[in-house]
Amino acid sequence: MGLLSPVSILVADAVSDAAVVERMVAAELALLRAYVAEGHAPASVGAAAEAVSVAIELSALARDAVPGGNPVIPLVALLRRQVAAVDDDAAGWVHRGATSQDILDTALMLLCRDVAAAIEQQLARAIAATAALAERHRDDPAAARTLTQHAVPTTLGLKAALWTRGLVRARAELARVAATLPAQLGGAGGTLAAIAERIGVDAALELPRAYARELGLAAPASVWHTDRAPVTAIGAALAGVVSTAGVLASDVAQLARTEVGEASPASGGGSSTMPQKANPVDAVLVRSAALRAPSLLATLQLAAGLAVDERPDGAWHAEWPTLQELLRLTLGTAERTAALAEGLVLHPERARANLDATAGAILSERLAIHLTPLIGRERFDALVADAAGARCAPASPRCPRQPNSISTRSSTRAATSAWPDA
Repeated sequence: MGLLSPVSILVADAVSDAAVVERMVAAELALLRAYVAEGHAPASVGAAAEAVSVAIELSALARDAVPGGNPVIPLVALLRRQVAAVDDDAAGWVHRGATSQDILDTALMLLCRDVAAAIEQQLARAIAATAALAERHRDDPAAARTLTQHAVPTTLGLKAALWTRGLVRARAELARVAATLPAQLGGAGGTLAAIAERIGVDAALELPRAYARELGLAAPASVWHTDRAPVTAIGAALAGVVSTAGVLASDVAQLARTEVGEASPASGGGSSTMPQKANPVDAVLVRSAALRAPSLLATLQLAAGLAVDERPDGAWHAEWPTLQELLRLTLGTAERTAALAEGLVLHPERARANLDATAGAILSERLAIHLTPLIGRERFDALVADAAGARCAPASPRCPRQPNSISTRSSTRAATSAWPDA
């Protein structure tokens, strides 16, 4: 049900077990249509594929999958019975020449393609919202922070523009990979032997391309039973979306802190005990996804590296729930990121107040460029240190000596006194 994964619970149906089975059925029926399209099966087989109404009890299918180690085996038996109810002769064409991995790999590629399209739509919402923030706040100054500390001035608009650029790049990469997702059809050992035995070698080599056309997937260059590049590629693209969204969410979580106050979500989450709180929940949930996605990608990469022989023994099986969870997590992340960006409010007045908190010390880099040639680096650094000492607590280890009364403004005047025409 997703109770403990609130970042993805609203989109869970799109990547549910039912969604996977729907694509498995689509993969099986597309194979029937491919045989017909290539002239190897009678038109009645295609008619049966269109007419059959497949009814599946998920819990029963899951239980029946255990003895054979995958859900395709009981699904094929069920499909044959249901196709036979429409056309007894057509039932003999179900799963002909295919193996379980062909169907499940193809089904997962269909799921990845469809979920990727939904993710792209959500990212488009987020991109439009962050781009609008960038335009609205392009001239609103704020403090850039490096290693948690004030660094140099920037603008709120630039921060939003960087969010936008990251999301645009992640969306483009996901779209690129999704367009290359291939069908899988190699037969028991990846040699197309059973298909070639029935329809000939040349026709067997063409059938995977016809199969891919029926499904709207890319034609496979060759069998990829143990070449798991399609899986790792889509996994990397999905994880890239989550990590990019994580940057935005992490920035918002920081900027929305009470003492910072430079951003606030449209609506905050409450607390069970503290009614004054308005937590940036969407940012928190996206950050949770950014912490989980890398380990899922690592599992896909590990499984790819252990895909031995002509069909993997366990590595393939490890991919299924991992890829399903990564799809679910990424779709949920994209949806929450869109909601976060569309409701996000940036506060220029608060950003300006924070910028002024160091009384001008944030301009020290710029001052150094102009003053160091005139008074020397040692003198300049001493003046900046004096100014910093005036603002820090006496016990702070960052203060090299007791604070004095030199302010940043007076330090600047002292520094420029040696500058002709200052």
